[in-house]
Amino acid sequence: MSLLQVKNLVVEFPHRRGTLRALDDISFDIAPGEILGVVGESGAGKSITGAAIIGLLDPPGRIASGHILLEGERIDNLGFEQWRLIRGKRIGSIFQDPLTSLNPLYTIGQQLVETIRTHLPLSLSEARKRAISLLKDTGIAAAEQRIDHYPHQFSGGMRQRVVIALALAAEPKLIVADEPTTALDVSIQAQIITLLKTICRQHGAAVMLITHDMGVIAETCDRVAVLYAGRIVEIGPVHAVINHPAHPYTAGLMAAIPEITQERERLHQIDGTMPRLNAIPPGCAYHPRCPKIFAKCEIERPDLTPAGLTRSACWLHASNPVSPEPVKQVPVREI
Repeated sequence: MSLLQVKNLVVEFPHRRGTLRALDDISFDIAPGEILGVVGESGAGKSITGAAIIGLLDPPGRIASGHILLEGERIDNLGFEQWRLIRGKRIGSIFQDPLTSLNPLYTIGQQLVETIRTHLPLSLSEARKRAISLLKDTGIAAAEQRIDHYPHQFSGGMRQRVVIALALAAEPKLIVADEPTTALDVSIQAQIITLLKTICRQHGAAVMLITHDMGVIAETCDRVAVLYAGRIVEIGPVHAVINHPAHPYTAGLMAAIPEITQERERLHQIDGTMPRLNAIPPGCAYHPRCPKIFAKCEIERPDLTPAGLTRSACWLHASNPVSPEPVKQVPVREI
């Protein structure tokens, strides 16, 4: 049974000139102990997906339709008090900037103990022992002394370890990690990635890892979902998506990554930009930038269909493909 199921999720933002659709009918699931990567350009809908799952959509954002189920229980229609019982206890969260995730006026021990006692029936001393144990598990040396330090006394990497400890405080079944390595240097990124993988194994927690870094995805995840303009354009095992991308957008992302084994004077780029929410083109949203566009792409929107080991929302993989002769070619430009 899937730990998390997202079914036909639609997220909208009403405003005075109409309604913007940030997520358009996306569906996926996460199994216990699995790490699912969610990748895409800025504005693709990655963070909105995470916010919807943990009940932190900023007004006027709303879930317009679809369901989110955690261990078979629907959670997308819960009230504020019901969410307080779930957020932290059953779903942990790790955000991009650890400094904004921690209260600068309280020691990390006070914040950990408060979180632990909110969700677990432990005494003050028991909660403190658990907090020290969590700090040790996340690689913070001298945890017995550091527990009484304030956030500003930690480096960026150490603060992110504290945030991970906070996310694990009540032993949640699911952790939503929104770009947890973006604000860190490369060496610290590798440590945090290793830590996430170790925690997933030891605690049996599932992780939804939101990032724009395909390198992080390759090192960390079991499966990956590629988002474009609020829709999943490809989803499947990480090795299949990276090595044999089925969607032209995924292929473009992979081509843009430099390889140390190949000598190239110029890097590939995907021409154009992601469309604004109020200007999503008809048909496949990627078609204005796609090098393999043909007539049907401009008219009809494709659904996810089997494409080898993955599923891809592309007419190239439809059961009744149209003429392979393209109407228009948009070459991938080198810079």
